[in-house]
Amino acid sequence: MSTEFKFPDVGEGITEGEIVKWRVKEGDQVKEHDIIAEIETDKAIVEIPAPQAGTILKIYHKEGDTVKVGETLVLIGEKGEEVKEPAFVAVHKPEEKKAFTGVVGYIEEAQEEAEGFVCKVCGARLKTQEALNEHMKIHQAPIETGVLATPVVRRLSKDLQVDISKIKGTGLGGRITEEDVRKYAQQTQGLAEPPLTVKVTRKYDMWGYVERVPLKGVRKVTAEHMSESVHTAAHVTHMEEADVTQLWEIREREKEKAKTQGIHLTFIPFIMKALIHAFREHPYLNAELDDEHAEIILKKYYNIGVAVDVEDGLLVPVIKGADQKSMLQIAKELQDLSDKARNRTIDLADMKGGTFTITNYGSIGGIHGTPIINYPEAAILGVGRIMEKPVIKDGKIVIRKILPLSLSFDHKVLDGAEAARFVNTLMEYLEDPGKLLIEED
Repeated sequence: MSTEFKFPDVGEGITEGEIVKWRVKEGDQVKEHDIIAEIETDKAIVEIPAPQAGTILKIYHKEGDTVKVGETLVLIGEKGEEVKEPAFVAVHKPEEKKAFTGVVGYIEEAQEEAEGFVCKVCGARLKTQEALNEHMKIHQAPIETGVLATPVVRRLSKDLQVDISKIKGTGLGGRITEEDVRKYAQQTQGLAEPPLTVKVTRKYDMWGYVERVPLKGVRKVTAEHMSESVHTAAHVTHMEEADVTQLWEIREREKEKAKTQGIHLTFIPFIMKALIHAFREHPYLNAELDDEHAEIILKKYYNIGVAVDVEDGLLVPVIKGADQKSMLQIAKELQDLSDKARNRTIDLADMKGGTFTITNYGSIGGIHGTPIINYPEAAILGVGRIMEKPVIKDGKIVIRKILPLSLSFDHKVLDGAEAARFVNTLMEYLEDPGKLLIEED
């Protein structure tokens, strides 16, 4: 059974468009979603996909025609199937005698109304010449005050630098054609074609030479994601310093054992384990905000991402089910995923499903920062460089290993007091790593 495929409503108030190019011809076989035509509206050129598989039995418009939303573009069916006349091909078809087509549908005419006068602008039928003259008044104002022209014609007039409102159209209903625009331009300016426009990109500004680097690839994706986060989450950053002297000693001892297994043991696995303990006491940090349903989603699993610095941006591999893995397992998986991220062999699935993110700018030399949340997660932890600092302990000044922490969180999900309590719990486990090792045993 054949199907009339009509020009669909493409949104943004579009009511008509001009057929720029047909990608098919009558008799062609098409698959569902194959592009059959390009139609230019005043917003953009829209590629029109086939609604179903079949044979193009009939094309009802030629390139350059203007079609309105709801008009039949093509008839699709089985090869050899009888071609039927569509209910709505065009509003301006004065030659039709049996029916009047309106935007709302197909209207049968009474037999006695078959004869009379036809409006060449809208196709309306009037019984007398006087009725037609009266009817034509509704079209005069738009023709005098407005401009009937397709987007292509309007663009041509702009390119030729002519005032389209001064051009008298020779098309149907006073519509201005491309030929009208070119003739007017030639008469007034001696131009037949748009002037050649050359785009110049300078390699310098008023202060000196510059280099332009295209924003693309990972850098572009990172920029878009960070912009979305900044404009969506209410960012606040809480900063603290943890005494990780004991943790430093444990890590120094354990990293030699890990090295024999080909594992580089950093502080990140220890921090992950401490985070998991803190999440259990403060679940709003392992969460996200569902704006659409006005709900805070508390995650009951712990998938922790770690930002990896690659050549032109950041990638965030995710350690899934971190609470179910040992520190050495986390260290090995993180090492493998980081290597894959840097040489661009990482699987997209390994960067999805995160519930919280760690960014370790301390490995480069930073101390404190204001990390941008990996939206839609509720928070991100920035880890600074471990430093030796003098502190007072038991009434004496001693040198301790100090780890700077910067927690950025979404103030729409939790308040500053809860963030501070979370960081205090995190520090409790980092400063007394024996609690973490008990779990490992």
